[in-house]
Amino acid sequence: MNLRHVLVLPDRDAAEEVAQEAADRFGLPEEPQLVRDALAGEDDAEDAQWLVVVEDPQERLDTAVLDELAASYEGWLEAP
Repeated sequence: MNLRHVLVLPDRDAAEEVAQEAADRFGLPEEPQLVRDALAGEDDAEDAQWLVVVEDPQERLDTAVLDELAASYEGWLEAP
């Protein structure tokens, strides 16, 4: 099973920093993917959230630590 963790961040800068920190901290084999997620019904690019998708093929990442990392950038870990 290939588990995927999705961290939601308020802007691209925060998402890029979280992706880099997650890769460094957890020794990820590949950089997490960044995805822009426009809020439903919003046309303004300013109202977009950014998702950091972290692949966890061995299911070894601690979700509490991922949530704390996202929270330190005003984000959160999406529940599976």
